Parts: sequence; structure tokens; C-alpha cells
Amino acid sequence: MNRTHHVFNQPRPLTNSNLFLSDTPLREAVLREGAGWDCDLLASVGQQLGSAESSELGRLANSYPPELLRYDAVGERLDDLRFHPAWHLLMQGLCSNRVHNLPWQENAPPAAFVARAARFILHAQVEAGTLCPVTMTFGAIPLLKSHLPAPFRGWLTPLLSDRYDPHLQPGEHKRGLLIGMGMTEKQGGTDVLSNTTRAEPVGNGEYRLTGHKWFFSVPQSDAHLVLAQAKGGLSCFFLPRLLPDGSRNAVHLERLKDKLGNRSNASSEAEFFAASGWLIGEEGEGVRQILKMGGYTRFDCALASHAMMRRAFSIALYHCHQRQVQGKSLVDQPLMRQQLCSQALLLEGQTAMLLRLAGAWSAESGEAGKLFSRLFTPAAKYVVCRRGISFVAEAMEMLGGIGYCEESELPRLYREMPVNSIWEGAGNVMCLDVLRVLSKQPAAMELLAREFEAVKGQSRYFDGAWRQLKLLLRHPQEAQARAICESLFNLACGVQVMRQLEPCIADAWCRQLRGPAPLSEKVCQRLLLRATGIS
Repeated sequence: MNRTHHVFNQPRPLTNSNLFLSDTPLREAVLREGAGWDCDLLASVGQQLGSAESSELGRLANSYPPELLRYDAVGERLDDLRFHPAWHLLMQGLCSNRVHNLPWQENAPPAAFVARAARFILHAQVEAGTLCPVTMTFGAIPLLKSHLPAPFRGWLTPLLSDRYDPHLQPGEHKRGLLIGMGMTEKQGGTDVLSNTTRAEPVGNGEYRLTGHKWFFSVPQSDAHLVLAQAKGGLSCFFLPRLLPDGSRNAVHLERLKDKLGNRSNASSEAEFFAASGWLIGEEGEGVRQILKMGGYTRFDCALASHAMMRRAFSIALYHCHQRQVQGKSLVDQPLMRQQLCSQALLLEGQTAMLLRLAGAWSAESGEAGKLFSRLFTPAAKYVVCRRGISFVAEAMEMLGGIGYCEESELPRLYREMPVNSIWEGAGNVMCLDVLRVLSKQPAAMELLAREFEAVKGQSRYFDGAWRQLKLLLRHPQEAQARAICESLFNLACGVQVMRQLEPCIADAWCRQLRGPAPLSEKVCQRLLLRATGIS
């Protein structure tokens, strides 16, 4: 008697899908870049992460963010954090899949960077906050393998393990370790040379650090790499949470940041009261040492944003296959179909390029790969991370009102997106970095000519865009850096789609270089089949 209506034409949420097998562009790119040996594991991981249970873990970790426990019951200083159990389960999955250290293994398989990038993309579609400790640890390991201070040499084994160990113990007694970062201060931001934290030597490579960090990432990490001013200039220091004798280091957490997104992950403000740190490298080399880590973390920012774009698109596509308007599925409505297929086309190019870039990061790629990764990593971070914000908003609009409500995954994805375009250098910093590579490394222009001229004549749209970029690069101006960066990345994507994908999709991609253009029905059919795993 109290029922007023029957609920119908309401799509079910996307759960219990295989995130790897349903993504043809990703599967093909993994094979193409030499990591086919990992496909069975990727399929297993994709099935697990695509489950309703994994989705719920992501929701819980963000609904119950970490708490700062500054004191214990008797007033002793703690500076500990308490996480929801969902956080720990997600971290266990990341570490067991070696997303934090796969390429750094002594007998790493070929194309380990590619396999690791694919695993990263799958995990990022479930929960992005847990990626922060993972990417910083990943970036720190190669630096620490050659510069780990003598009292901490026993840390290398747990750093390279597949275990997650959140217990507060000296590092050499733990099964797994995490490394954080602390660079930013109130007065500086990107301008780390203005840092005021001081470091005074006490002997044997040990220093006492006094000062603050405005952003002290993942404060529960076993150690942090931080920047401080020493006599020889800005330097990099290894700052353990526990000292070799087991006592707590003199690092006080003042508060946790109340962030727009990334709420499952702890970011803090910290004060150093003559905290013990060990010099990494030489005094005055701080920026150079930290930047060795920064390239890896910047690449991960692009991977994470791309993964969240893929998840948002998958949610929208699944919705549009179910939702009916005037007796016709949304996916078959001409305007909506164009909207979906434009997103699918964009993901095709990004997937191909990002996995190509992962291959360039691999050790076997040599000097040419180093230059490719050095040039295109900041370009990818700039373009993909900024593009993702409007991309997720568009997916939200496809769902309408229910996409704007918290029961959907899309609001969390939307809040999460801006952090990747800010962290590890905002957009302008990335564009200026690209200009720096082009101006200081003459081989970079030779690389571009070799890459882009190789496909000359296959598309007049591509050739026209390449001619325009060459004009800008004759006398590159700082004010044009954003246009240069975007064109550079889009052309690099174009090279990959023309080399690797079927002609109709490649032609559609290149047409978009001149602005949005309608896609043919043939292209739409192919894109939607590939986007659901039917190649």
C-alpha cells in the first residue's frame, strides 16, 4: 500500500569487470612493448581489482581518512597515524604486485618498466591515494641503492621485498619499507632554493636538521628524502623515522593537510628539532639528487591521471549501454555516441604513448631511451594530468545527476584529478622543463625529427601540425611553452597510433589535431569494441 512506483531504467554500477582484459589498447601496448610475459598476472590482477570488493576498499579508504595521533594516553609524543583497514589491504596489494620496486630487482625481467606501468594503471583505477607512498618509494630506490648511508645498509633487502609492513620498527627488522619526500616550505613551493631548513654536520655523514616542511608527504614512511641548506648549499638528506638505536627522530607532525581529494593518503606539516639526517651525495647537490627521483614520480602522475580517465570512461560507457531514452540506449544516440567515442579515441593515443614512454624508461632502451623519457615525461605529465580534469567532468555529465552524487565513483575521481597536475611540479614547471631539454640538449631536436619524419606523408593533418611545431621551435619563447608542450605530446601520440593502430583509427586521431571533428560510424564501432575488450 505504501509503494508509489517501480524503479526501472536505472543502470547498475560497474562492478566485477576485468580491468585488463576489457582494455584492448592496454593489452596490445603491453605486448607491443615487450612485456607480454606479464599478461597472465595482469589478467589476474585486473580481475581482482575490478571486483566489487576492491571498489568498496577504495570507497572506505577515502570515507575514513587517516588520523594524526600526536600524543599517547600519558602525554608522550607519538606523531603516529591511524588508517582504516581498507588502506592497509590496498597497500598490501600494491606491494605484493611489486608496483613499488619491480624494475629494481636484481634479475628484473625485460620491459619491467612496461609491466610495472600496466600494473600501476590497473591499481590507480581502484584507489589513487595509496599510489603516493608507492611512487615515492619507487623513485627513491635507485638513488638509495647507490647512496644508502652506512648505518642503513640493511634496508636494501626490505626495500626490494614484496611485503607491506606498517609496524613501527627499525627498518632492518621490517619485511617491507616505504620512503617519503619533504621538499616544500611555506615561502618557496617550487622554488626550493629558498628553503630555510638548516643542516649542521656532526660527523660520519650525519647532520642535525632544524626547520620545517609545509608538505611532508606520507609521514608514516620509514624514512624521507628532504632538502636542507648545508654549508655547501642546498643538499639532500636521508631522514629516518626511527634512529639506529630505535628511538624516534626529532620530527614533529603539526597537522595533516585537509585536501580537496587524495583523502585516503596522509600529507602533513612537519617541524624538525635538530632531527638526525644523513647526507645523500655531496653538499650542494640536493636538487640534482632529488630530480633523479622526480622523473619517475612525474611519469607516475601521468599514469595515474590516465588510469582515472580510463575508469571514468568505463563507468560512463557502462551507464550508456544500459540507460534508455525514448526507447533507445544512450550509447546509440548520435550525439552521445560521438562524445563517448571521442573519449575512447583520446585514450587510444594516450595508452600507446604512455606505454611507449614506459619502454623508454627501461634500462635496455639505452641513451636514446633516456633522452626520449627526459623530453616526453614532463610533456606527458602536463598534458595528461590537466586533460584528465575536464575528461572526468565530461563523464560525470554523461551520467547526469547520479554521477554527481557520492554513491558514484565519479566525484572521488574528479576530486582526485587536480593533485597530479600540481604535485611534483605544476603545469608551467613541466612546460619550462621541456623547453630546457630542447635548448640544452641538441640531440633532442634530432630525436623529434627522427620520430616525426618517419611517418611523414601518412596524414596531412599530422604533417601540418608538425610544420607548425617546427616554426615554434625555431625560436621557442617561454610564453609559448604550453602550446609547444601540448603539440609535442599530441604529435608523439600521433606517431604511435599511425605506427600501431588500424588506419581508420589513426586517421581519426590525426584529424583531431586540427580540432574536434565528427567520427565516422565505422570508427565509432571499432573504438567501442576495443574499449570493452573486443578487439
